Amino acid sequence: MRAVVIPQFGGPDVLAVQSVTVRPAAAGEVRVRVRAAAVNPTDIATRSGLVAAAYADFAPPYIAGMDAAGTVESVGAGVDRFQVGDEVMAIVMPRRPEGGAHAELVVVPQAAVAPVPESLSIEQAAMLPMNGLTALEALEVLDQPAGATLMVTGGAGYLASFVIVLAKRAGLRVIADGNPAEHEAIRRRGADIVVERGEKVAQRVVDVVPGGVDAVLDTALIGSDVFPAIRDGGVYATVRTFREQAGRGISMREVWVRARLEDTAGLLELSSLATEGSFDFLDVAARVTPEDAARAHRLVEAGGLRGRPLIIF
Repeated sequence: MRAVVIPQFGGPDVLAVQSVTVRPAAAGEVRVRVRAAAVNPTDIATRSGLVAAAYADFAPPYIAGMDAAGTVESVGAGVDRFQVGDEVMAIVMPRRPEGGAHAELVVVPQAAVAPVPESLSIEQAAMLPMNGLTALEALEVLDQPAGATLMVTGGAGYLASFVIVLAKRAGLRVIADGNPAEHEAIRRRGADIVVERGEKVAQRVVDVVPGGVDAVLDTALIGSDVFPAIRDGGVYATVRTFREQAGRGISMREVWVRARLEDTAGLLELSSLATEGSFDFLDVAARVTPEDAARAHRLVEAGGLRGRPLIIF
């Protein structure tokens, strides 16, 4: 079967399409015929070599991708939740010998798979698992009680949109930043307060929350410039390794979706919310063939996307 491979780390042009062998599904596993696979910032980090150390135990070519949707092609022994032909979505770990989701066939644990939500297309479902589970993990890592105030940077971004929706359901007060043209959409997700993004955003937050917010989830990777927006003893969390300390008793935490690679309950929760219409931002930013995957990578690198590009098999 065909896969979009990374023969060596580098720019988008290193991507190639190759025929690779896919093993049968083992006990407790599902083999999925992929129809759509999302391209996320984590895939850019993989291809560019930013996380090359994480692939030290694996031989190239590598296959990126953490989101896929398609149909069940076969199942291993003991699989009781799916049968051949079911439409499903899955979260896939690329840091393994067979690689990730950017392939025509992928083998994943049954626990990493959920039915495509009734209200979503296959393409929309391909954009749901990784970012949705990351948002669930972020809120657990932040560990804020109902009524606490959370700032989400990059408020119009894809991950931020999931976080805002889920945070409001958890009873949090949410502040987010964005450009003026984005404010309405951010409020529609549920944000209580929206401030202008950019320089001195921390001061604008303190202007509306004297003393600072209880926690910040920094999806925009602003870093230390946002520390003044956090109260003494608050929490700063980000989706990257961040070594700098904020001081003032502020706790520094990292959010890693790998903690939820087999979070069936989380996938089903996201599916239920999608069916209710909670996620109105599952927009296909572009559809590309495997041979044109470099274009999807360039779109993500350029930033500003609302939604995700999809590789269509």
